[in-house]
Amino acid sequence: MNNILITSAGQRVSLVKAFQKEIKKINSDYKVYTVDLNPVLAPACHVSDGYRTVKRVTDPNYITDLIQVCKELQIKIIIPTIDTELIVLAENKKLFLNEGINPIVSDSEFVNMCRDKRIINEFFLKNNIEIPLQFSKENFSFPLFIKPYDGSLSKDTFLIKNESDFTDYHFQNDKLMFMEYIDQSLYDEYTVDTYYDKNGDLKCIVPRKRIFIRAGEVNKGVTHKNEITDYIKKRLSSIQGACGCLTMQFFFNQETKRILGIEINPRFGGGYPLSYLAGANFPQYIIDEYVLDKQVDFFEDWENNLLMLRYDDEVLVRNYEE
Repeated sequence: MNNILITSAGQRVSLVKAFQKEIKKINSDYKVYTVDLNPVLAPACHVSDGYRTVKRVTDPNYITDLIQVCKELQIKIIIPTIDTELIVLAENKKLFLNEGINPIVSDSEFVNMCRDKRIINEFFLKNNIEIPLQFSKENFSFPLFIKPYDGSLSKDTFLIKNESDFTDYHFQNDKLMFMEYIDQSLYDEYTVDTYYDKNGDLKCIVPRKRIFIRAGEVNKGVTHKNEITDYIKKRLSSIQGACGCLTMQFFFNQETKRILGIEINPRFGGGYPLSYLAGANFPQYIIDEYVLDKQVDFFEDWENNLLMLRYDDEVLVRNYEE
């Protein structure tokens, strides 16, 4: 059976529905299952074809238990959704492959690179991608931006306009990076959904402008075919060890055309449904490659200037008891 498992499903309702739509085109009996630490409180688990409870990814039995779940549910493909599980799945990928299960995760070397913003900055520079200026904690200029090298969801970030904005914490925390502040009145922030095939070759690029962010995730966004597309195609046409959806962050100055690389998350981002609805069908690409053993062609005929406005919806669970 070629069922799909989405891990740490949480609120990824749209992602679950996208995979359900695509896998059922192949066979209406195929299922999309989910797992979560607390699935009863995870909306995506209630729209999936079934769910299981799993331990935290840091638990020593996480991988063993997850493999057992995959066997019970006849899983062919695993789609991870959060940063912390990527390295665990990457390091144990062979254990899944030995069972005929494909975790769609880049290799551990590339995942580790993405998790450390200092190293991904080196990767950008090596590939001729400009990054914001980096400062030492002894020599900097205002305004500056501070963020942790291993952070996510915009946690522990600070805009420092002058000396009075500093605290001892900024200097004592070794994880905090001092860098050029990118004025968002001059630069647009873009999330770029890219797809890399089994060989690490680039097959799709969708820049989407982040209009409004909530809790580190895009709430309003629009697709744009602009200079970023060719910029990435020219510089990152192939990435060794990469596969599946890579979510890249860039800043773009419309007037000067300056493009700055910020980070890469080697997983589906929360705003990916916009790219999917624009026609960039990454779930289909994954099914083609890992279920049907077909090659994926480069695709760029997605819808330009498609605006997404997200809103809260409800999932009702009857007879719930705490």
